[in-house]
Amino acid sequence: MTPRQRARRGQGDLLRAEILDAAGRLLAERGDENAVSVRLIADAVGVTPPSIYLHFPDKDALIEAVCEERFKEFDEALETAAAGAGDALAELRARGRAYVRFGLDNPEHYRVLFMAKHDRSMSLAELVEPDGDAGAGARAFGHLVAAVVRAREAGAIATADPVVTAILLWSGFHGIVSLLISEPGFPWPEVDVLVEALLDEQERGLVPRT
Repeated sequence: MTPRQRARRGQGDLLRAEILDAAGRLLAERGDENAVSVRLIADAVGVTPPSIYLHFPDKDALIEAVCEERFKEFDEALETAAAGAGDALAELRARGRAYVRFGLDNPEHYRVLFMAKHDRSMSLAELVEPDGDAGAGARAFGHLVAAVVRAREAGAIATADPVVTAILLWSGFHGIVSLLISEPGFPWPEVDVLVEALLDEQERGLVPRT
């Protein structure tokens, strides 16, 4: 442990940011949430465990805060990918590619976000039109629902329920990411081949039949 100088008055937010950064880094390095303790995080920051508890009531709250930061990054990655798409259908495909890329680039963070049991709950209204208090995860899903609505309004896809369609799209890419993370020994095709094949199947199922 490298002793950290006592924070000056008003620097509490800086220490909180350092704690979140250390927790996120250790989570990725250790590859297991259970292998990251509050003491380990404190040592990485250069403070004592009680200093952690001044900012987070327990380890679960700290991990949830790390998840919130990662959800923001996840949402930003998908929004950036979508911004470069040429039309509504291309946007959905771009979101799918970005989803898989983010998950495979951040496997342990993805595991905590989407593969661990959480007590988080939200209403359908929060998912469809998330407000500023809904959390980054709800906002990310809300952006996907909005993208589905835009594709329907453009006549690019046929869907009776954009929320259900968004869930199905999410489920497909979550399936790819979670399997690639949890079953690395399986003889998977190249990731790009797998992703494009899923995109093609999804598109065939959504494009209006003439």
